[in-house]
Amino acid sequence: MWVCSTLKRQHLDPRSGPVDFACRCRRGHRPWAAHAQCGVRLPGTPNIDRLARGGVKLTQHLAASPLCTPSRAAFMTGRYPVRSGMASRSRIGVFIFTASSGGLPTSELTFARLLKNQGYATALIGKWHLGMSCASKADFCHHPLSHGFDHFYGLPTSNMRDCKPGAGTVFTTGIRLLAFIPLQVIGVGPSGDLASSEHKASVGDCFVAFSEWNAESPFLLVLSYLHVHTALFSSKNFTGKSQHGAYGDATEEMDWSLGKVLDVLDEMNLANNTLVYFSSDHGAHVEEISTKGEIHGGSNGIYKGGKANNWEGGIRVPGILRWPGIIQAGQEIDEPTSNMDVFPTVVKLAGSPLPEDRIIDGRDLMPLLQGKSQRSDHEFLFHYCNSYLNAVRWHPRNSTAIWKVFFFTPKFTPEGSNGCFSTHVCFCHGDFITRHHPPLLFDIARDPRERSPLTPESEPQI
Repeated sequence: MWVCSTLKRQHLDPRSGPVDFACRCRRGHRPWAAHAQCGVRLPGTPNIDRLARGGVKLTQHLAASPLCTPSRAAFMTGRYPVRSGMASRSRIGVFIFTASSGGLPTSELTFARLLKNQGYATALIGKWHLGMSCASKADFCHHPLSHGFDHFYGLPTSNMRDCKPGAGTVFTTGIRLLAFIPLQVIGVGPSGDLASSEHKASVGDCFVAFSEWNAESPFLLVLSYLHVHTALFSSKNFTGKSQHGAYGDATEEMDWSLGKVLDVLDEMNLANNTLVYFSSDHGAHVEEISTKGEIHGGSNGIYKGGKANNWEGGIRVPGILRWPGIIQAGQEIDEPTSNMDVFPTVVKLAGSPLPEDRIIDGRDLMPLLQGKSQRSDHEFLFHYCNSYLNAVRWHPRNSTAIWKVFFFTPKFTPEGSNGCFSTHVCFCHGDFITRHHPPLLFDIARDPRERSPLTPESEPQI
């Protein structure tokens, strides 16, 4: 399951920079779960909370990329996106158009394909964003059905603000510069009607049908929500109901849908036989502000930055896994983990051998989840901005420290803000970045906000 990073404090302007959670609390909000730091209660995600209580929370779970397309490629294959060619060298690191002539290579193995080979029924509902066709518009070589999924219902590319009348455009100044690059501008994105109908459809109903068809056999469902990516849609039962505007409405509807999925697992006595994974492909897009000045992009809480950059706000994502009777409920694990880890975890659980003809960068999570290991198998994790190596994380075997080194960082605009508002998204090269010689160094374990770079003077023992 996939959602964009949680937002529960969107009344604050993200241009002011990261703010402690306690400073974001306001009285008078609708109840959900109490937060000890501020003593007030915020809008409801009771089903996400329910899932977390019944499973394990990975507090340092990381996306392999801060953008949709490369992160999803890494999730599906267990490999850094540079290995599969799913990391762009152009300014825009994702597929924007359904007619873009690229996608996840047919030579790549997804966990869906490997599970299908083991007799699993497989389905993807929601957002794909890993390409469509190769040589012709109808060969569908990159389509989900060509990558191991038996069923697909959703959007082949992404949900964009351009699809919703009056919501503005993603083609701001920074992106318009690409207008004449070959192969990038070949077609148009999904229609507004298609995007709207996807949001109005009951995901719970889709899941019920799929699970009923496959209740007697193993199944894999990737439920990839269009909520809470902009444009923000919600049905009439949720529109205007939250205390956090359109984003809050979409968040609460997504939570409701998750609850329906969990209910179906309970009703069909499948919960104890089902591993549920809940996460996001990257952090919240802090620069998403509507033409009316409404904040639609979310907040990353105490973490700096957001979507499209490798500050913690761009890559630290929710990580919840639940498997009653197999994984002890109520755990919190602070070790670094990656969305690439899902690939080896589910492939091994399904009884399939890992492929030996390629490097798999993910690591099996089960020893960590079951308490058989106290340390992450990731001593190093590499953070790419498009295809450029941007930062490296090191968790030494004999230390509690988690070092993170930046070779370059994006230039936030306006100065002093928490994002790249002049271009709508941060870019990875040229005049859009600041290179660091020597690199910036942080100890994420002590400074998760990344506010205080370390120096030889401050850390003489290093």
